[in-house]
Amino acid sequence: MQPTSTVDRPAAPPAPDSRTFARAFGDVRDAWRQRELWGHLGWQDIKQRYRRSVIGPLWITISMGTTALALGLLYSQLLGQELSTFLPYVTVGFIVWNFILGVVTEGTEVFIANEGLIKHLPSPVTVHVLRMVWRQVLFFAHNLAVYVVVLIVFFPALTEEYRMEGDTVLHPGISWTVLLALPAFVLLVVNAVWVALLFGIISTRFRDIPPVIHSFIQLVFFMTPIVWHVGVLNKFTDGEASWKILIAEFNPIYHFLEIVRAPLLGQQQEWHHWVVVGSFTVIGWALALLALRNYRARVSYWV
Repeated sequence: MQPTSTVDRPAAPPAPDSRTFARAFGDVRDAWRQRELWGHLGWQDIKQRYRRSVIGPLWITISMGTTALALGLLYSQLLGQELSTFLPYVTVGFIVWNFILGVVTEGTEVFIANEGLIKHLPSPVTVHVLRMVWRQVLFFAHNLAVYVVVLIVFFPALTEEYRMEGDTVLHPGISWTVLLALPAFVLLVVNAVWVALLFGIISTRFRDIPPVIHSFIQLVFFMTPIVWHVGVLNKFTDGEASWKILIAEFNPIYHFLEIVRAPLLGQQQEWHHWVVVGSFTVIGWALALLALRNYRARVSYWV
């Protein structure tokens, strides 16, 4: 018989843990813990952008107010809408749209734009996403001043029951349901993080994605009910627009827009918008965490 060897065989090397969901969740968790860092950086981004401006970030509000007023006046005449209800509709739509637009366009370049910090600052990659989203939240807060002004001017018309031209739904007017805009916006921000994470990672690897997104988003604007109302489809098609309304229903941005806009305008709540947004939240975060799990460590090399 052969003698049994007493020498232990070398242990197998441990399996790498860089591509695990635990590390992906850890990246998001650690980034949240560093909120003082990305909160300060996001605020500094705004101060730096308007550093030599006389009125500073108020230019954000002035630009938003001018655009909403001009398009609201124009499209209210073209579509035969009542100005007292249509101008607030366009204004709130623009405010929410600008937040979504900023998240999508800047999200595609969030890692590319922070190349220096990624290579020299040892921090989770999600920090750069939270910094960008926080900056967009601050822009949104500035733009809310326009909503307050419009609300004061058209308050009597928005607190009574009203119906948009061509719409079959009677809206109850602004009441306590305006508070639903707060959880709706929080949900919008939660989705903004996964959008920036997912598209940011993909765009860092494939540099053709940002210009494609920038071009496509312009088309999405005109296909989204921002300067036009869904009820207009009924008005110009003799009420036989059920299939055309699917143009809006199949547009995910329409649902994100409505959960915030409807309570701010006292409009009838369509709860299927919340269901669609909730579904996108779950699916989107699953895809973002999968991308973060597989490619988090490669971002610093791709930039």
